Amino acid sequence: MKRFTKEENSWMFYDWANSAYSIIITTAVFPLFYKAAAMKAGVSASDSTAYLGYTIAVATFILAMLSPILGTIADYKGLKKRFFTFFFILGLISTATLAFIPSDQWLLLLIFYTLTAIGSSGSNVFYDAFITDVTTEDRMNRVSSRGFGLGYIGSTIPFIISIAIIILAQNEVLPFSTTIASKIAFLITAVWWGVFTIPMLKNVYQRYGIEREPKPIANSFKRLGNTLKEIRKYRALFLFLLAYFFYIDGVGTIITMSTAYGSDLGITSTNLLIILFATQVVAAPFAILYGRLAERFTGKTMLYVGICVYIIVCIYAYFLKTTLDFWILAMLVATSQGGIQALSRAYFAKLVPKKNANEFFGFYNIFGKFASIMGPLLVAITAQVTGNSASAVFSLVILFIIGITILFFVPEPKVDSSHTISA
Repeated sequence: MKRFTKEENSWMFYDWANSAYSIIITTAVFPLFYKAAAMKAGVSASDSTAYLGYTIAVATFILAMLSPILGTIADYKGLKKRFFTFFFILGLISTATLAFIPSDQWLLLLIFYTLTAIGSSGSNVFYDAFITDVTTEDRMNRVSSRGFGLGYIGSTIPFIISIAIIILAQNEVLPFSTTIASKIAFLITAVWWGVFTIPMLKNVYQRYGIEREPKPIANSFKRLGNTLKEIRKYRALFLFLLAYFFYIDGVGTIITMSTAYGSDLGITSTNLLIILFATQVVAAPFAILYGRLAERFTGKTMLYVGICVYIIVCIYAYFLKTTLDFWILAMLVATSQGGIQALSRAYFAKLVPKKNANEFFGFYNIFGKFASIMGPLLVAITAQVTGNSASAVFSLVILFIIGITILFFVPEPKVDSSHTISA
């Protein structure tokens, strides 16, 4: 395989930038910070976990409703970067704002967390769609997987700095509280995200799109309506989206709720942070490995492997009791977390018509986001009804089984390497 071009590297580097948000805000520091704030306000552990699940559901619903519309409008030449930049800035400012919210204001924390999630996920809609502009179809598995690998590697640096500050504050080595240390972590995330997005802003451009026309919003709705009417023309694409809807639901739910789940099991904050760091380190090479194995065994085969690993994860989670059990669970997740997401992105990108990439990635996002509503709600409701988070995680097995069954009927996309991308 040829060396990566400047555009490919700049595009992949956004995974490096944005993954700091994913680990520190979505998965690690913010959930623990929020749980502490809720507990201080007298909210029970199961209720605070449920409220976090409901918040994630609201954020994903908002973005899911907007994504196809925004994506269709952004297919006009010159608009993709503008939409990407808007959501990136929204996420960046909201993340920095978390550092200035009083630690006892748990509801306000959830409100601004919603804005950060919309900003991060919204920018990712357009970032994902840019893969059709920066590389060729025969390189997509490798480029997409390496992006996820860079994300895991890059996220460990601000994460190490953040947990070091938090642990030193916990042990009174630093002259401030754990609360202040967590807020510093939020600022570190914002700075990291902002600085390392610069290559994406400078070097990545929209190559494919449709020409501007009068009444772009009205015409965008017409194009969206026509696409929905002509779904039969894109049978393989929408069949894949249906499979993706189910299996990515389980993946996303496990990622976003894992820290809260571990906290409910009685695992200490320090242990959770160390486990999550180790997960990032292990996930990086496995994400890249998935991309290389996909070139040998096909992307679809490796998606089967990833889904099967997650089925094992859900079953094992039901019997979780000790910190060692959580370690084993986390390492299982690490082997397939990045690979399944990277290959799903590449698989879908090969199926979409390039000039309408944003519109179709809007559908990709809406399927993923609506799935992300269902999973956290399932966890939230089951946690409250049974008082046992393990039962909720185990119930996710059915989603993976449905997903892998539908995926079986999706044809392997034909690879087109006829066009080139300049360095």
